[in-house]
Amino acid sequence: MTDSITSERRGTVAWITLNRPQIHNAFDDALIAALTDALAQADADPAVRAVVLSGNGSCFSAGADLNWMRGMAGASEQENREDSLRLARLMRNLQFLSKPTIARVNGAAYGGGVGLVACCDIAIGVDTAKFALSEVKLGLVPAVISPYVVAAIGLREARRLFVTGEVFDAATAARIGLLHAVVTGTELDEAIERQLYLLAKAGPHAQREAKQLALRIGGTDPEQAERIDSANAELIARLRVSPEGQHGLSAFLDKRAPSWVTQS
Repeated sequence: MTDSITSERRGTVAWITLNRPQIHNAFDDALIAALTDALAQADADPAVRAVVLSGNGSCFSAGADLNWMRGMAGASEQENREDSLRLARLMRNLQFLSKPTIARVNGAAYGGGVGLVACCDIAIGVDTAKFALSEVKLGLVPAVISPYVVAAIGLREARRLFVTGEVFDAATAARIGLLHAVVTGTELDEAIERQLYLLAKAGPHAQREAKQLALRIGGTDPEQAERIDSANAELIARLRVSPEGQHGLSAFLDKRAPSWVTQS
């Protein structure tokens, strides 16, 4: 396992922490691979009853790492598709993990970080956390995470946030369903422990069946999700190599406004 995450067992709980605080726990291919592996290990361990996912430092996850984005900007459409499929597999595995999952949202979550929060069964965040689905500002879309974000916050809110790319606060995240509860930083661990206490009272087999029941009644299953992921990977790969996507990524990496931004 790389240093990009830490994973430890505390009793019957697997605590997985994104561990790149110097760059706000941003994703790259190594972090995606490590997190995918850690989730698989927790899922396969019969002693694990629940998984807590959090970030080291002041942020939960800022989404894509700049150097990773720079590499993808120069990659082929096929390479971008394969890259997107790896991220899609991570999100899908988290969504359908057989154990209950808790997002301990210790700070800001952007892009793919929002996707991780949306994939967890329970999400509790600090009141200072900020959130954004800002891909449109780069000439892109939140393709891979879209099924999970739409399921979490609903179609109407997703349509607004997908097209504006605006930053929203923890209170708004709770109102629209991305977070189940908002607490102060000093209350966060107590709130997580309360959820773990409640989870420990349930039968593990019944919990697995209950989670699958909710997902099935909600209209999602792993096979359908994999088909959607494939289509969404095609979409984001195409947009990344499109003229608008290339211009938006270049502008972002160069810290300048893209040509479509108008002055008011």
